[in-house]
Amino acid sequence: MMSKLEAFILGIIQGLTEFLPISSTGHLYLGRHLFGLDEAGLFLDTMLHIGTLLAVLVVYKNELLQILKNPFGKLSMLLVIGTIPAVIVGLLLSDLFDSISKSGVTIGWEFLFTGFILWLADGIKKGAKKMDSLSYGDALFIGTFQAAAIFPAVSRSGLTIAAGLFRKLDRETAAYFSFLLSIPAIAGGIVLQFGELMSGHTEAVTLGSMLMATLSSAIFGYMAVVWMINFLKRKSLKVFAVYVWTLGFTVLILQMTGIF
Repeated sequence: MMSKLEAFILGIIQGLTEFLPISSTGHLYLGRHLFGLDEAGLFLDTMLHIGTLLAVLVVYKNELLQILKNPFGKLSMLLVIGTIPAVIVGLLLSDLFDSISKSGVTIGWEFLFTGFILWLADGIKKGAKKMDSLSYGDALFIGTFQAAAIFPAVSRSGLTIAAGLFRKLDRETAAYFSFLLSIPAIAGGIVLQFGELMSGHTEAVTLGSMLMATLSSAIFGYMAVVWMINFLKRKSLKVFAVYVWTLGFTVLILQMTGIF
């Protein structure tokens, strides 16, 4: 049974790593393994993702109101187009990637891949494109990178921010659109998870632990979104690349030695 403290810590992990470019799914896998909660997967993940969804909805409340007022406007269409690749990949390959995620055998390599993309993106010439110049082609390109984050330890925010930089968005806009694009991605994942919960076995999680996980995920998710947008205005992504490389190599060594 998951304690309130474990729920709180896992909420912090989810909230921070959903929006920092270091992979929330990969960190949650490691966190659950550390606490001996490998079987407390789907229900816990659902509640944690509800927390991060609430966080990003609060940050982007004005944009969401704009979409509601003009559901067929450019911003709405950018999000639809940017979401299509992840929907296609999710529908076609969800079972394969679920098995990969549960086994954790590839997460070390996926952390390394995330670091490589972050380092590469940070080294390109800075762009100056703002949201009002974002094209449908840009949205599709960024969405294609988002689809690659179906691998458990490949960071969704990391790849979408990197893709924005590749398309010459300025750093703040790349983060801004990445987090905005996370709304349909997270919401869609929650819908799928609820469907699985309704049709199968759910783990025993107390109401107190559930609320603690959701609340801490929401609070730290909000902090991470605001902090990351400001961070990218003046700082390098390479610090995150070094972090996930270190984590990836550590995981690989522990797996090869049979410790993990």
